[in-house]
Amino acid sequence: MILEIKKGLFALFLFFQFTACSQPASQSGRFYFSSPPAELFDSIKVGSLANAGIDSNFITTLTKQILADSFHNVHSVLIIKDSKLVYENYFSGKDQHHGRKLGVIDHFANQLHDCRSISKSVVAACIGIAVKNKLIASVDDPIGKYLEFVANSEKGNITIKNLLTMTTGLEWKEIGYYSSFFNSENQMDLRFNPVRYILRKAVSERPGTTWHYSGGNTQLLAEIIKKVSGLDVYQFAEKFLLSPLGVKQSEWVRLTLKATPAAASGLRLTSRDMAKFGLLYLNKGNWLGKQLIDTSWIEQSFTPWIARTDLTNYKIKNGSYGYNFWMYSEVCNNKPVEIIEAKGNGGQSIFICRQFNLILVTTGGNYNRSDDNGYLMLTKYILPAVK
Repeated sequence: MILEIKKGLFALFLFFQFTACSQPASQSGRFYFSSPPAELFDSIKVGSLANAGIDSNFITTLTKQILADSFHNVHSVLIIKDSKLVYENYFSGKDQHHGRKLGVIDHFANQLHDCRSISKSVVAACIGIAVKNKLIASVDDPIGKYLEFVANSEKGNITIKNLLTMTTGLEWKEIGYYSSFFNSENQMDLRFNPVRYILRKAVSERPGTTWHYSGGNTQLLAEIIKKVSGLDVYQFAEKFLLSPLGVKQSEWVRLTLKATPAAASGLRLTSRDMAKFGLLYLNKGNWLGKQLIDTSWIEQSFTPWIARTDLTNYKIKNGSYGYNFWMYSEVCNNKPVEIIEAKGNGGQSIFICRQFNLILVTTGGNYNRSDDNGYLMLTKYILPAVK
């Protein structure tokens, strides 16, 4: 009898531990119960804030700020320190499925979420894998080598590296125009031949000299992957990146009028799988002892190749740009901190701070509006909490 009671109490304890970790916090209430992340046997090790040397007072305050909607419409926050997931929380809020409104929904650990332009960083990783597998000789290759439409033109001299660093010089209107019909990415999405639409854009700057954000660049990278591998970018990513990372569920939304993945914005992953992508880069391309991406590619990806144009009006701090990664210099606790981010519209972010061996993953529903939630969470609460 005593044994049965003990078993019942233990089962009840496990139930409350699981529900505390997996159920979303509700913005309609203000209750917050803190517990370590659940072990889901998905190759992500878990730990605690205390053992990671993170002051939980900062994190508790941050969570209460999210619940009070001071950080608007946040859907998930995950903190990884020393390769262990030490904080994980999910919240309710308005969401979309690549532009299709879903209303207010609850978010969970096993739920797919728009990555939006984090997709660009994943496409860059696929280019790195193609280079590793000698499908592409060099990022200095001209795109005319792979894309017949510009094989014998001046635009054909634009390099793969120019695509990766957003320095093609092609005219493009994207940031600040997301709700407009004349947004270049929206126009690309509606074309029967998006590659031809991109490459018909005028050259307004000499390639390699000026940073100009363009989802069209990423769509061209995806086209090159298809040319060299025979796989579309989603098939390529599944085979060489997502499956090796143990990603069990994913989706890549396709362009409206063409059966090809929307390379710049269409990937959907769980927050934990976004964290895996961050861990892969933090660990120099190595995942569970297997080198998925060359270490040299990771270093090139994190090299500040070009200074970004001023986007402070859109709540984006000035900085530099690597291979589809954003970079910033910050000061925290009177120490310089270098921050690397895979960034997506609406509050999707994977922040990497190599000097602290730290990753922050956020998702949100603030699509097509300026959003610096993740950056403020990181710099005002999380980095100051690291002892």
